[in-house]
Amino acid sequence: MHAAVVTGPDAPPRYREHPDPVADGGHGLVVEVLAAGLHRLVRARANGTHYSGAGTFPLVPGVDGVVRDGDGNLRYAVLEDTALGTFAERTVIDPRRSVALPADVDPVLIAAAMNPAMSSWVALRRRIAFREGQSVLVLGATGSAGRMAVQIARRFGAARVIAAGRDATRLAPLVDLGADEAVTFDRAARAADVDVVLDYVWGEASARVMTAVITARRDRGAPLEWVQIGSVAGETSPVPAAVLRASRLRLLGSGIGSVPARDFLVELPELALAVHRGAIDVRARAVPLSRVAETWDAETDDRVVYVP
Repeated sequence: MHAAVVTGPDAPPRYREHPDPVADGGHGLVVEVLAAGLHRLVRARANGTHYSGAGTFPLVPGVDGVVRDGDGNLRYAVLEDTALGTFAERTVIDPRRSVALPADVDPVLIAAAMNPAMSSWVALRRRIAFREGQSVLVLGATGSAGRMAVQIARRFGAARVIAAGRDATRLAPLVDLGADEAVTFDRAARAADVDVVLDYVWGEASARVMTAVITARRDRGAPLEWVQIGSVAGETSPVPAAVLRASRLRLLGSGIGSVPARDFLVELPELALAVHRGAIDVRARAVPLSRVAETWDAETDDRVVYVP
């Protein structure tokens, strides 16, 4: 079979022949891969910078995807950290880490949406006790995951959703997707009285927004849950001591480890159904897996989905 293969942390993937997968005799199931998304997590594990990766090479990247099992059924599957991911014609999954999909599902849309959408879905459902009627600031809303976070917060009953990002032009369309207001980072103080922040940015940018939000807060005694999800602006953030002392700020992370795998799995069927029914607007671009080397670092607003 063919697969995309990464030989080292600084090497781009190459499309080449690869041995056929073999089930281990336990719960492993050999499946045909129909579509697999190029997520930030995929690249981070491939270059060895993600905390959940083992750093083992050679590596076939890909953490999830839509697959077809031996009975012809479609599944969305999530893989554990493995040297044989979904960027291949076939791979091995654990059926217990997969969910059945309708026969008429669009594999590309599911593969594009599930990983980025899951970040905010699980954060609001499993990491905090989010309540209908609360208000949410999505920090980093112009990215694929942030864009879906705006829609998911509204779907879960947020009374007010504010989308924040660097580019005003890219922010504007988010109003049509459920944001009550779209603001650039330098105007984030307008979100001072929100209940929850979903932070895909981190780094110095988040520290500046955090300071502005808490300084402008009318009631600093009101709880503020700041959920750190992504780190596109930096892995570390210089959070001022004063913002921790001057407010009821609760700072926590949401991701692999802080949310048990079983909690992710419980949420998958409802999320997949929402994507399938068009309840979440998804921007996806199907690309042949043979073009993995030229598209691996592509900058695009659409989620690249490889089709073997």
